[in-house]
Amino acid sequence: MNNFIDLRSDTVTKPSEEMRKAMYNAEVGDDVYKEDPTVARLEKLSAEILGKEAALFVPSGVMGNQICLNILTNPGDEVLCERDAHIFQYESGSPAALSGIQVSTIEGENGILSPQQIEENIRPVEAYYMARTKVVEIENTHNRAGGVIQPIENIEAIKNVCDKHNLFFHLDGARLWNASVESGIALKDYTKYFISASCCLSKGLGAPVGSVIVGEKEFINQAFRIRKAWGGGMRQVGILAAAGIYAIENNLAKLKDDHQKAKILAQGISKTGAFSINLELVQTNIVAFKPLYHKSTEIIKRAKEKGLLISDGKPGFLRAVTHLDVTFEEIEKAVEIINQVVD
Repeated sequence: MNNFIDLRSDTVTKPSEEMRKAMYNAEVGDDVYKEDPTVARLEKLSAEILGKEAALFVPSGVMGNQICLNILTNPGDEVLCERDAHIFQYESGSPAALSGIQVSTIEGENGILSPQQIEENIRPVEAYYMARTKVVEIENTHNRAGGVIQPIENIEAIKNVCDKHNLFFHLDGARLWNASVESGIALKDYTKYFISASCCLSKGLGAPVGSVIVGEKEFINQAFRIRKAWGGGMRQVGILAAAGIYAIENNLAKLKDDHQKAKILAQGISKTGAFSINLELVQTNIVAFKPLYHKSTEIIKRAKEKGLLISDGKPGFLRAVTHLDVTFEEIEKAVEIINQVVD
């Protein structure tokens, strides 16, 4: 999409010249035989910064989440999550299709569930006629809530509920990097509360492909087998792992700029008077805004005609996501275009 300011998602980033050089020069081997040294280095680096014993490189965030849920459950079990969670809204019914489990959703406040809500929705152990609650899942940052950061004290409180009821706690950390950079809380200080976590390399960090899942060694050994069974066994994939390493080592700190771009964009949108937008919820790199006088489809169409790409968010909302490949100058231009399409 040349000559467009593309704010549809942070997945649209393209590898920089330096990242491409790292990919070109990557030492590779057959990763299904565990002989790719670059993949091994990415997994070691990921495990260290995310505070777990081991890590596994997988093709996508969906696969990462679903492998974790599969290990933690048996068919007929239930996962509790927030109503707008990615695993429920955007993963193609995979919990049911791949693992035979059901997802029970709870409406949170701006994507955040309280410990009380979790406890109230746990199935009674003695209720043999109900699904067995087995896993609690949260998303940090929360995509559909507009990139909201899960408060660390709330995460700890939910973990206490999980421990009390012998439940597993899984993190969809697709944008955990954004939460850490913005909050100043170390990645491992988030992940220590979870038995498993899945973190994307292909969103704000700018890698072209892939996610990592982390957990204890035995957990990752099981994940390795399931990845193979689901068609995720890759061969000389160090070429892609090199991009992930480069992204972690060079692009992590740059996420702060993306958050600033999002705030500038949100403030500009707010000043048009044509949208409902909660500036307090623009915490990272996602801007959610609701048209007051125009149809979302019409705004998307008009914006594209003027060189700006935005997308639908949750029902009734538009969504714009800042990233490495959009400049501050382009953000200012995006504000101008949005003003023009609602004028």
